[in-house]
Amino acid sequence: MFMFFYPLRKRRAYESNLIHDGLQLEATRSVLDDRLVFVKVHAPWEVLCTYAELMHIKLPLKPNDLKTRSSAFDNFNWLGKVLQVDESIIKPEQEFFTAPFERSRMNDFYIRDKDTFFNPATRSRICNFSYPSEDFTCPNERYLLYREWAHPRSIYKKQPLDLIRKYYGEKIGIYFAWLGYYTKMLLLAAIVGVACFLYGYLNRNNCTWSKEVCDPNIGGTIVMCPQCDKLCPFWKLNITCESSQKLCIFDSFGTLVFAVFMGVWVTLFLEFWKRRQAELEYEWDTVELQQEEQPRPEYEARCTHVVINEITQEEERVPFTTWGKCLRAVLCASAVLFWILLIIASVIGIIVYRLSVFIVFSAKLPKNLNGTDPIQKYLTPQTATSITASLISFVIIMILNIIYEKVAIMITNFELPRTQTDYENSLTMKMFLFQFVNYYSSCFYIAFFKGKFVGYPGDPVYWLGKYRNEECDPGGCLLELTTQLIIIMGGKAIWNNIQEVLLPWIKNLIGRYRTVSGSEKITPRWEQDYHLQLMGRLGLFYEYLEMIIQFGFVTLFVASFPLAPLLALVNNILEIRVDAWKMTTQYRRMVPEKAQDIGAWQPIMQGIAILAVVTNAMIIAFTSDMIPRLVYYWSFSVPPYGDHTHYTMEGYINNTLSIFNIADFKNRSKGNPYTGLGNYTTCRQVLLMYRDFRYPPGHPQEYKHNIYYWHVIAAKLAFIIVMEHVIYSVKFFLSYAIPDVSKSTKSKIKREKYLTQKLLHENHLKDMTKSMGVIAETIMGAADNHLRPKLE
Repeated sequence: MFMFFYPLRKRRAYESNLIHDGLQLEATRSVLDDRLVFVKVHAPWEVLCTYAELMHIKLPLKPNDLKTRSSAFDNFNWLGKVLQVDESIIKPEQEFFTAPFERSRMNDFYIRDKDTFFNPATRSRICNFSYPSEDFTCPNERYLLYREWAHPRSIYKKQPLDLIRKYYGEKIGIYFAWLGYYTKMLLLAAIVGVACFLYGYLNRNNCTWSKEVCDPNIGGTIVMCPQCDKLCPFWKLNITCESSQKLCIFDSFGTLVFAVFMGVWVTLFLEFWKRRQAELEYEWDTVELQQEEQPRPEYEARCTHVVINEITQEEERVPFTTWGKCLRAVLCASAVLFWILLIIASVIGIIVYRLSVFIVFSAKLPKNLNGTDPIQKYLTPQTATSITASLISFVIIMILNIIYEKVAIMITNFELPRTQTDYENSLTMKMFLFQFVNYYSSCFYIAFFKGKFVGYPGDPVYWLGKYRNEECDPGGCLLELTTQLIIIMGGKAIWNNIQEVLLPWIKNLIGRYRTVSGSEKITPRWEQDYHLQLMGRLGLFYEYLEMIIQFGFVTLFVASFPLAPLLALVNNILEIRVDAWKMTTQYRRMVPEKAQDIGAWQPIMQGIAILAVVTNAMIIAFTSDMIPRLVYYWSFSVPPYGDHTHYTMEGYINNTLSIFNIADFKNRSKGNPYTGLGNYTTCRQVLLMYRDFRYPPGHPQEYKHNIYYWHVIAAKLAFIIVMEHVIYSVKFFLSYAIPDVSKSTKSKIKREKYLTQKLLHENHLKDMTKSMGVIAETIMGAADNHLRPKLE
């Protein structure tokens, strides 16, 4: 009996305290379950005013009376009207100057209707501050958001950010504002990326070095050395004709232009987002956000140690001592390092797979040296290995992602941050560090390590003492990096969107089936919302993380895939509506929270932007074949017919392939361990080609790097230094030239401060005048009372 009545007494005491604080309670029994009772909480006007003053909430003081500046884009208002939501359904919010609310000066605030003076998000925040609750008083806003924001027919319309903020609060509003701005900026990057792609596609037939690879009289006569020991055959260069033609599309001059453009684009995006964020801070009254964040309940429950606070010099309770805190930090860092090493181990496993399966594909595929076999024409051993390894890598990435998500939360819980912001920042750094290694490590391997340390046929480099290091295609590893990006980036986007749509929908479908169970009763809207899925306090965290990882793909490796911004643009257009659909139809409404900015994600994006300049410069220098071609064009090509004003790329392929003598193979036992050469009567049966810049056999420095190799290395290093300094200089100039706060926003802030100070000053003078008048009347009254008897 005691166990039954104790929760009842506790609940009644809790409700009694709420009523004592001025809140109004309304009990309603569930339509579907008689055992379930909902207690709806209503906040009267007096309670809203009291807590608005206590929480320093800024409320309308006076309508904005500043003149609107004309813009060069005003001529395109017809386009803006097409993209805007229907203003007859969602009325545009009037812009006000605001000030922290004070009950003593209530008459100075712009109060036209007490029912709408506090918007739904503010009401919910006030109720949650006094008692954690859900506000069911404004269902219309949710319906309007679904109709004009989340519905598929509204996919081309702008987001109603003011209504999103009004209903869901500033924290969710700032996320959708950032996602929308990022998507809008991607439109420019996508247009330039498509233009560079089309430039490469239309000029692919003018690619001289690709023509030499495909020419049966050039590439068809060049016999290449085996790329693995014993099982791999000799092969002719023209079997890579298809891959060389595709490579011409991506490895063109447009690639360099696009890489430089993206280095500038990312700076423009971050700087203009700061301006937009400053506008939202002012419009949404978070410029001077006064919010003392309370400790997390999990933190307070562990506070058992007593220490002296250095500031107050008073005793306070903490969960652990300084040594305990250091020990936890070491254990958490060790756990994070262990899991990062586990990811690196998985990458090494993929590399071993690549080395092993390449031998299998080389042995199984037809050994046709002439490159006329249709299978060998489109599916070379390098291509088959690249595609299968990328697919396996994607599967492993997604599995590790699911596992580490739970591990990161466990580590952060063990670390025990004090506030929710500290908790989210700590989890953000752990999850991003893991995701960075998990998603990008395979791309870094292909871009900067594969094919760079292979030695030469007579003295190959072995990995783990067993596996011969894999080589790139004769055209380089750029095409393989492009394949890796397409599979991981595209697969991640498809998987995340399917997961975000199906999981909550299926859970709610099962929940409705169990709850209704044949009942024909009409369920009120607020009870239906109660049975929706919980968003969770980390709901936005996963949304941000997904977009930041995409931001890394768009910026870090964009030199190898100019269509990455286009894929990101299409995905984000769908992402905005999918997230809107989830929030309005599949999840309960989150407790509205204030937020000034996007938090720890801003410095993470800035770090990615800085790193992107280096990675793209190195991709062009070391992964692309652009620099060796330019060095050959300007230094080693021979102008036709003695015309020194015109250079040509003819002979480039033969110039970049070194010669090796079969007789110089090491560890030869009986006969030739390599098969597939055939009975050739030309010198090609003893002299084979391989991708490198080395002196030929018979030279005093045979098989050592020649002068062309050192010219190329010097050109690559010079290119990286020049490109980095140019882009960093432009980035610095743009960061300095573009102010973080626009002139119009500064004017609004100054005007608002002026009105607030004027209001306070005038009210202070009124109060002083009123007080002086009362004192004067009192003195005069006392004087009259004192003098009247004497006069009588």
